Amino acid sequence: MTEFDHRLWAALPVPALILAEDDTILDANPAAEGFLMTSAKAITGQPVWDRLAVDAPIEEALERARTKRAPLFVNDIDVGTGERAPLQCNLQVAPLTPDKGEMILLISPRELAGRVKQSQSVKSAAKSAIGMAEMLAHEIKNPLAGITGAAQLLSMNLNQEDLELTDLIVSETRRIVALLEQVEQFGNVSKPQLGAVNLHDVLDRARRSALVGFAANMTILEDYDPSLPMAQGDPDQLLQVIQNLLKNATEAAGPAGGTITLHSYYEQSLRVRRGNGSGKSLPLQIEVIDDGPGLPQDIRNDLFEPFVSGRENGTGLGLALAAKIISDHDGWISVSSVPGRTVFRISLPRAENQGEDT
Repeated sequence: MTEFDHRLWAALPVPALILAEDDTILDANPAAEGFLMTSAKAITGQPVWDRLAVDAPIEEALERARTKRAPLFVNDIDVGTGERAPLQCNLQVAPLTPDKGEMILLISPRELAGRVKQSQSVKSAAKSAIGMAEMLAHEIKNPLAGITGAAQLLSMNLNQEDLELTDLIVSETRRIVALLEQVEQFGNVSKPQLGAVNLHDVLDRARRSALVGFAANMTILEDYDPSLPMAQGDPDQLLQVIQNLLKNATEAAGPAGGTITLHSYYEQSLRVRRGNGSGKSLPLQIEVIDDGPGLPQDIRNDLFEPFVSGRENGTGLGLALAAKIISDHDGWISVSSVPGRTVFRISLPRAENQGEDT
């Protein structure tokens, strides 16, 4: 390559790989190094399909494109690297030279316009929850306190059989009050106080708190990128989100316990498109990965909506609250799940004094 070619190659905003005739990797641009979380030198000479997991029979299509010297476009497929949850991408492959079998492969993580829809849905749900919280707090919580007090007074002069019934009344009314308090919490989350945040400090606080409490039966592993820059966020609200995800993973594992991995990495290519058409870079990635049974198929698309839960007695507010907080951070939260591996992924912007959005 000429010096100009090298500059152009390095400046490509999407991950790009040059493939030899046998589909081994000849080169990777900086965006591809970030996507694959390794250096170009480390993957040179390796078969590309050993590094990329693509949810489509693309090898045969690529060979046909190479034979015909024609471009190939594959849209909306899941592309993983073995190091992280798959990301929906568009792939473009084209001949690099007219007389050789070398091809260039461009990996374009989809502009996450769906995140705008997610954000709008969350904000709309938040307004509904605020109204519901006000109504429930006024109309239900005070009468419930009276019911609880009356049941406790009755229990003072009852035999054991009847005492069990009053205990049931007290426990159920307290459960309902706890649910109402969660609804109120969802509606009353304040705007984040944004500043530079060390995400690893947040993850460590959440891990230590979980291990001495609800996750005492779990193993929580750390897989951090030590060079991860500071994020733009509110540390207390981000801590609340991570603790919620850890609690969900623990409850999914059940009494037998399991393993949770906290993974952080930098992905330069991940961007979202706002409603006004401007782009927002979200390069800082946190993943909470568990080896539990996975999410029920019928709720995966609505998991971040209020009152959607995969547990029998779940309120369905924890993940809706997490989505609201991340949305208020101008971030993005997603999930992928199969039995034995569920990944909640949070994408956040860098601290304002460390990078610029375009």
